[in-house]
Order: sequence, then structure tokens, then C-alpha cells
Amino acid sequence: MVTLSRPRGNDDAIGLLVMLKNTFCHIPGISPAAEQRLWSAGIDCWDAALKADRLALPCRAPTAFSQYLYASLAHLESSNPQHFAVSLQANQHWRLFPEFRHTIAYLDIETTGLGYGNTITTIVLYDGQRIRHYVQGDNLNDFMHDIREYSTVVTYNGKSFDVPFIERFFRIKMHHTHIDLMYVLRSLGYKGGLKSCERQLGLERKELADVDGFFAVLLWQEFKRKKDHRALETLLAYNATDVVHLEALMVQAYNLKLHETPFRNSHQLTASDVPAIPFKADQETIRRLKCSATSSDYGWR
Repeated sequence: MVTLSRPRGNDDAIGLLVMLKNTFCHIPGISPAAEQRLWSAGIDCWDAALKADRLALPCRAPTAFSQYLYASLAHLESSNPQHFAVSLQANQHWRLFPEFRHTIAYLDIETTGLGYGNTITTIVLYDGQRIRHYVQGDNLNDFMHDIREYSTVVTYNGKSFDVPFIERFFRIKMHHTHIDLMYVLRSLGYKGGLKSCERQLGLERKELADVDGFFAVLLWQEFKRKKDHRALETLLAYNATDVVHLEALMVQAYNLKLHETPFRNSHQLTASDVPAIPFKADQETIRRLKCSATSSDYGWR
């Protein structure tokens, strides 16, 4: 495991208990449009709603509305993001970010292929301070223990790929709250894969620009065939870049989504610095594999 020490800064304090306590659309019967009307009426947080005249609340059962708010306060106090995640649409899970940032793991896996019968080759976790990596044949099973330290995971397309693959491979169930950035970014108009969204939002991969999911398979096969640790180091550099970029994208997405609310000026988070990756991509390995391999050679689809 590589430990990367990096201060989180003051964003946790700035965003703490802010956007989520301005949220009402997790309450049954409160649509995004009704939430906007509450904000426009000056009922812009849970405390204000609890103090408001019941006639001003946009529901037929204001007592139930207040009960939901008290329950929300209790779940927030007990650090339970799942209570909110199950009631919010996937493209609204960005609202959870500042309040639960201290217990988030950014997660990405690499595999031998996409379908059944394929296996996990590497996993990288990043929590804003530490990068942890797991390699098949070495310490891969340690992942099952370490992931329990976190209540929430952030992925890109992980609801469809990474998490189901992990659950099938390890025969476990991940009960973590899951912020899938693909849905949040799509709601902002950013489509395509992770690398495409990175380019659109100004993140660069530099020496890893030509490496993708298919190439990650080639790197693993090169490592297994030749025991060439330069290939494994390059694969881990690629995998780690995915997870540290997830944090940067999460902050950008959060700030962009704020522009759809009255809190665009008060709740902005400072852009995250992308930390140095503790693995070195080997350019000669990348060049050689790029020249010699095609997707059909390895059955990649």
C-alpha cells in the first residue's frame, strides 16, 4: 500500500452541513419544482422550514413534512448518507458530497475484460489523503477489509460496472452509499466516458493520454507473461490517475450543480489539487504495446 499524505484543506469546514440542509426533494411529495418554490419563498434550509408557518409549506400534511425534517436531522447527526441517497435521484447525489466527504473513497477497478469469467487485476482507492492499491496475486483480498472504513464510494459508471463486478468477484455485497459521477455529469451535459469528461473539464493525463481500459488489459497481460514490473507500475499509474481525477471531477460537478440553486455564491468549494501519482508510467512499455497490439488480438470488445 502506498500512503500519500496530503492535507484536505478547509473545504470540509466550508461545506459542512450546508447543501444537504438546503435540500427538500428527498422528502416524499416534494419535487424539484416544489423545492425551488420553497427557496423562492425564503424557506431555504431545514431550520427555516421548521420555523415557517405551516400554511407556507407546499404539502397537504405539514406535520409529516416536519417529521421528515426531524428525521433528516437525526440521520445527518448520525452520519447516515444512505437515508438521503435512497430518496434522491442519482443525478442529485452530488448534494451529499461536502457533508460526507470525510468518509468517501474514490474507487476504480481494472479487469481482464468486461464479461463474466473475467477477473479483477487491480483496484485503487483514494480518500483525499491516502492512495491504496490492490493487485491480483498479491494483496487483492485486503480490499474487502479496507473498504469497510468508508460509508460512501464515488465512481464513474461504477453502478453498472465496478461495484457489480466487485460484488460478483468477491462474493460480497457492498452496502455503501454510491455517488456515480456519470449521472451527475450527464445532468450537466457532459457525456462519454471518464476520459472524455476529464478533457471537457480541463483535466490532463499527459504521459497516460493514450492509455485506456483496453490498454490496461494489455499491461496486465504483459506483466503476467514477462513478470515485467514496469507494465504493472504503468497499470497502477493509470488506475490511480482515475481515482484522483474522480475527486477533482466531484468538486467541479458540485460547484457546477450549485448554479442551478440560489446557493451558487455561498456554497462553492475550492478546486481540489490533483496529487502526484506514486507510480511511474513507463513510456517504452506504452510505445511498444501500442505498436504491436490490436483489440482483436486480446478479444476486447
